Amino acid sequence: MTPSEIEAYVDASAAALGLKLRSDQRPGVLRYFALAAEFAALVDAVPLSERDEPALSFAPVSPREKEQ
Repeated sequence: MTPSEIEAYVDASAAALGLKLRSDQRPGVLRYFALAAEFAALVDAVPLSERDEPALSFAPVSPREKEQ
């Protein structure tokens, strides 16, 4: 997403939810949304086949647990 698309999305979402963003909050919200959009683009770039299925559950493992 471009910076102007991110601003438009954040503004529209805040308005739809009735949220009032203060001027000191706006830069952080825009930065976070841009970061989330980057993560979403990475996930979206992973090719899936018709045989891929969602996991039944997700159990995160710390790097230390994985080494053992």
